[in-house]
Amino acid sequence: MGDPSLTLVARLAPAASDARRGVIRLHPEVLAGLGLRSWDAVTLTGSRVTAALALAGDAAIPHGQARLDDVTLSNAGLTDGAAVVVAPAAVSGAREVRLLGSRLATAAISASTLRQALMGKVLVRGDAVSLLPQDIAPPPGADVGAVRRTLAAAVGGAWTSELLTVAVADPDGGPVVVLPSTVVGWEGGADTGTVLTSPAVEGQRPPAGPGAPGSTPETEPPPAVDDLVANEAVARKLVDWLELMFRRPELLTRLGGSARLGVLVTGPEGAGKATLVRSAAAAVGARCVELVGPAVAAVEPAAAAERVRAAIADARCTPDDPAVLLVHDADALLPASTPPPLATLVLEELRGATAPGGPALVVTSAEPEALDPRLRAPDLVDRELTVPLPDTATRRALLERLLSGVPRADDVDLGVIASKAPGFVVADLAAVRREAAITAALRGGSGTEEVRQQDLLDAVGSVRPISLSGGGTLSHGGLTLDEVGDMAEVKRALTEAVLWPLRHPDSFARLGVEAPRGVLLYGPPGGGKTFLLRALAGSGDLNVFAVKGAELLDKYVGESERAVRELFRRAAEAAPALIFLDEVDALAPRRGGSTDAGVADRVVAALLTELDGATPLREVVVVGATNRPELIDPALLRPGRLERLVFVPPPDAEARADILRAAGRDVPLAGDVDLDALGSELDGYSAADCAALLREAALTAMRESLEAGEVTAAHVATARQAVRPSLDPAQVADLEAYARRRSG
Repeated sequence: MGDPSLTLVARLAPAASDARRGVIRLHPEVLAGLGLRSWDAVTLTGSRVTAALALAGDAAIPHGQARLDDVTLSNAGLTDGAAVVVAPAAVSGAREVRLLGSRLATAAISASTLRQALMGKVLVRGDAVSLLPQDIAPPPGADVGAVRRTLAAAVGGAWTSELLTVAVADPDGGPVVVLPSTVVGWEGGADTGTVLTSPAVEGQRPPAGPGAPGSTPETEPPPAVDDLVANEAVARKLVDWLELMFRRPELLTRLGGSARLGVLVTGPEGAGKATLVRSAAAAVGARCVELVGPAVAAVEPAAAAERVRAAIADARCTPDDPAVLLVHDADALLPASTPPPLATLVLEELRGATAPGGPALVVTSAEPEALDPRLRAPDLVDRELTVPLPDTATRRALLERLLSGVPRADDVDLGVIASKAPGFVVADLAAVRREAAITAALRGGSGTEEVRQQDLLDAVGSVRPISLSGGGTLSHGGLTLDEVGDMAEVKRALTEAVLWPLRHPDSFARLGVEAPRGVLLYGPPGGGKTFLLRALAGSGDLNVFAVKGAELLDKYVGESERAVRELFRRAAEAAPALIFLDEVDALAPRRGGSTDAGVADRVVAALLTELDGATPLREVVVVGATNRPELIDPALLRPGRLERLVFVPPPDAEARADILRAAGRDVPLAGDVDLDALGSELDGYSAADCAALLREAALTAMRESLEAGEVTAAHVATARQAVRPSLDPAQVADLEAYARRRSG
């Protein structure tokens, strides 16, 4: 007999401790049933075959589920809720492993450190793998603490999110594990078979590269300014400023200015800020000397100061040899909150270096509000450029550029791919290309393979955009509004208030009106408000950020307001996006009546500021849901805020029948079950009650016999004794009266 295998439902692991670690958690009984112990390897078969380490999860995990971390889910080519085949794996010790990574990683991380980080991990060629060492259950002899410190010093805080691609795994054809004897290295670069790995050598500073302060990348040249599809206009403005400073300094002096330049470039992570600066510098013939903020901030202050001085020394320039000093992610080096003493030293060094005749200073940040305000002094950084989030047309142009040299099938429609990728930046689209290439390559090795439309669609589904990396998103599971039974008036109102502003902004502009900012869904509990939002997310191809009202409340002063600002900032970076505030009455109660030291009042003020403050929302719609609308602060329901109120009524007989049909789509119902007649009999039942009724009927059939093949009317009748209607007639009457007052 062959090894046992099980087909389970793949779910994204909620535990942060499992993220990017290449693990799968199973119910302890399922683990035992497969003949496995914790930290044994398993193969996972989805749209591709990968491997992971199996762990015994919480006993609360359903037997039919497998909890996969994000990287493993992507490696198997799966989406949340898809089927995955799990089986014990035969793992070989790797003779050689070679990896592909970013320029920052390949330049800053030595081969021996790379091997230590991957020790004990199970790899398959084509997989993505993180640098996070196996510190949950490290292999014997592994010094996890030293590895973490070395990676932090070389790469900075970004090492925890860095993903590498396994280019070579020898022996090929199955999963391998990295051992102390494995030759590990970068594809096309040095490896542990040729590089000394003694402690003295290992402790030395890594060779200069993009990750080393004061380095200038010597890899492929940056793209031309005309090739920056999303950022061409911003790059041209920076080129104009650099031209004036380097080529015509006397003109600036004569007109009362000074021949110095300090620029802050802001924009979402992965949008191409650093590439823009390199391209602009190359366009004016200037060297680009780079200082990686997180890498400098990760080392002790004396060494950090030395790195800053080394970068400034490398950036010294003359009229014949201009230079640009580029500081990556400056908020890590110069934070606004409790700046370290090092920040003052760094600011003084930068101020002295960028005086007239010195290099141009360009700093980048994805969170400009987190920057030390002293950096924006008139004699330091006094100009700002913003890299915008790509819209659908720009994403299509970026895909066209990224796939220009890739063989594509005739069915590839990049317009469809771009519309399915809201919130994706350049780095995300590059990841889509990589995932699609892996899928196409694994389909066959005849040499005539090409990327197909489905490869790209699957890649979009498996790549989690950088803007959503903080979690809190709502999965729609492919559900659309067309699959929501009845509720015609509610669906029409949501389509007009939510989908039209995001799909047809030109129509609103043509008619000279602003699109609605927000919608409030209200109705009795169990009426399907959250279900409607999931369908809305699936219909609109938009990102949905879901948060319970009480989740944003924090007892510490200022933290709740910060959470609100962070929520809206993330939504703006992932636009088109929808912010779903569930139980909004807990988040924004009437002001003046709370006993929580004013926390709720400050949160309401923060919400109002974000909804109609000085910075307008762009392609972001806010939807609140509640069953107590009278408790919400009235200021939140005024025009320009949650101005559209939509009543979600309890289902009538026809709607209940539709809900029963949708809930029973996969339930084998006997011929004597009449769902139309059943729907007319369920007065007082909510949508959730109707779904629970069929679930209980199926359990009743299982109680009679675990071999039961269908659910009969008798089972439904028995289930009705256990599942009682939950709608409160008094509450429903109050909500209907509230709806009449609002519409009257």
